Amino acid sequence: MSVFTPVSRDELDAFLGAFELGRLLDYQGIDGGSENSNFFVATSSGEFVLTLIERGPEQALGFFIQLLAELQSAGLPVPYAIADRNGQCLQHLNGRPALLQPRLPGKHLSTPNASDCRAVGTALAQLHQATSKSTLERRSDRGLDWLAEQGKALAVELAEGDLRAQLQQTLEQIDQWRQTPPSLPRAIVHADLFRDNVMFDGHHLSGIIDFYNAHTGITLYDVAIACNDWCLTTEQQLDPARTRALLGSYAALRPFTPAEAEAWPALLRIAALRFWLSRQQAAAAHQGQTGVLVKDPGHFQRIFANHQQVSINLPLAL
Repeated sequence: MSVFTPVSRDELDAFLGAFELGRLLDYQGIDGGSENSNFFVATSSGEFVLTLIERGPEQALGFFIQLLAELQSAGLPVPYAIADRNGQCLQHLNGRPALLQPRLPGKHLSTPNASDCRAVGTALAQLHQATSKSTLERRSDRGLDWLAEQGKALAVELAEGDLRAQLQQTLEQIDQWRQTPPSLPRAIVHADLFRDNVMFDGHHLSGIIDFYNAHTGITLYDVAIACNDWCLTTEQQLDPARTRALLGSYAALRPFTPAEAEAWPALLRIAALRFWLSRQQAAAAHQGQTGVLVKDPGHFQRIFANHQQVSINLPLAL
């Protein structure tokens, strides 16, 4: 969450005039992300988050609006797009598509424990349960085709060695799955369930936010993305206690299959590669810009390298 497109108070005041939300009291830009422009907005009727969409086709936003409505109906703690007086959720502000959503309670965790990871695993399983039979469909613009293209370009830049060899092996796995999709459970996946996209109110998981990478995909990929952030040690390796807590709570609701157990190491590497590549792109595009947090691509390069051997397996029902 950062500010790429600034919004003045007068512009925001005029924008809010289309809603029944009272008068504007205060607002501030949210720093710390890499894709969309976000603002906290306080009015006389409550607190909200305004998001200006900076990436992706506008026609895809109907998917996100409907997805969040379905997840809210299923009882998940997610934001939803607020409709204006005319019943319209999708707005425009300063040349960008805009969504206004309620601000969820709680805060992000910087150092999660096993109990927190257990809550994340449960919430992720509930999300997949709620969307496994959804009629919504969306193809990721950072899926296997993108990974193959960007990964091959990265491989050319790497020096000969273990890291390049591991990348080549992962790209071979990606090419194999592009030709013959694996028989793994699918649903709509969040695809970005990092600590800064989950809210905790005390020990209670109070919110899941930022669904703008959500798409129809392999559920285990979503689990791998979550483990690669929530369960890491300071050496960018999986912490056994937190990883088993997240995997165990997920499996209690959605048991893993033998095919998933076999694919688990590859998906951990693919999940790490995806963010290694996207962070490299963001660093190149936004280096030196004020108000934009440029995240270190090397963080996920190290995670990827550490997944050469995976010692923590998926729990399987006996």
